[in-house]
Parts: sequence; structure tokens; C-alpha cells
Amino acid sequence: MSKLLSLNIGRSMDVDYSDPGRSGIDKRPVVGPVAVADPGPQGVAGSGLAGDDVVDRRFHGGDDQAVYAFAREDLDRWEGVLGRELPNGVFGENFTTLGVEVNSALIGERWRVGEVVLEVTSPRIPCRTFAVWLGEKGWVRRFTQDARPGAFLRVVEPGVVRAGDGITVLSRPDHEVTVEFLFRALTTEGALLPRTMVAIDVINRSYAESIRKRLG
Repeated sequence: MSKLLSLNIGRSMDVDYSDPGRSGIDKRPVVGPVAVADPGPQGVAGSGLAGDDVVDRRFHGGDDQAVYAFAREDLDRWEGVLGRELPNGVFGENFTTLGVEVNSALIGERWRVGEVVLEVTSPRIPCRTFAVWLGEKGWVRRFTQDARPGAFLRVVEPGVVRAGDGITVLSRPDHEVTVEFLFRALTTEGALLPRTMVAIDVINRSYAESIRKRLG
């Protein structure tokens, strides 16, 4: 069964590796219930989860990045590679999923989780804060080469979620642009960018703007 294995939220903490001097990347599991709703535009609003802090809102949070999902299966794989325990939430994800092909999800695909309907908008692009937080040498490069980045989602129907809620795919658009495909197009395989235009209307708006600029 596909499910929300862990629901994770974070509180802002002082750090010396983020421009604002604070970060909410330290996500910890909660039982719930947690309300999920549109947070508002990027640059102004933060997380879609009540009680979850997003500090650097220039690049994080907002409607198109309201929720970040990462698969437990990928955390397990990284545990083997890195030789260390990786608890749910350690990659800064709000949803640690089980039995969901997160990176094969299509941009524009819709999920029901508990009472909430979400839409896949984009991959996560790794940043310095993520690298320093994890404490792994060359992490941005390694994570990028792995090309299994997890997915950002926007809120289509607000509601309440709890750890253990089932995850159901409600609809899948008719195109080839998966989370992994878009990630590779934005990072290591720019030649793929023209093929992402079929999903441009549902891609995370900041990424869509970047794609349009890069394609002229």
C-alpha cells in the first residue's frame, strides 16, 4: 500500500551556513493531524503545512513548493551508500512516502493524501544549506548525479493529513515529463529542456520562468 510513512515539520533554528542565519531544514516526524493549505506566493509565504517553518522564502516555500515529498526507499538506498542512519525528515522532506514512485511521478500528476489533494510541480534542486546540513563532502554534486531528487507539490484541495494516511494517484497527464526528467533537464542535461515545454503550465512557476529564459 502506498502511504505517508512519516509527516515531518521543522522549527526555525540558528545556523551559520544560510544567508538569513536561520533555517527550517531540520524536519522531525509528528503524528498529526496537520492542516495543509495554500501558503501563498513564493517570496512571501512559507510551507503549506501548519507549524512548519520556511525561513529563506526567496527560494523555498510558496504555493508551488507547499509540500516536499521524498521516498523512504531512496533514504534506505542512501543509508547503504553513506553508511549512516537517515531518519525520516532528514532530507528536509515534509512527506516521507512508502510505496510511491516519487521520481517517476509526472509533472501535473495529482495525489490524494488524507483529506488533501496535491499536484506535482517540480523536483527539488539541492543547495548549500542542504549540503552543510547533511555534512557529506561533495553532496550537491552527488545528489545531482543521482537524479532522484523527490518532488515539490502544490495544494489543490486543502485539508488535514496524518502519518499513515494512504496516498492515491488520482490523475496523470499525457506527457513524458517526470520529476526525474525535469530535474535532469534543469541540471545536467539541458538538451532536454525543449521537451519540458509540454508541461510548462503546471511546472513550478519559478522553474518555468527559468526554462523560458534559457530557451529564449
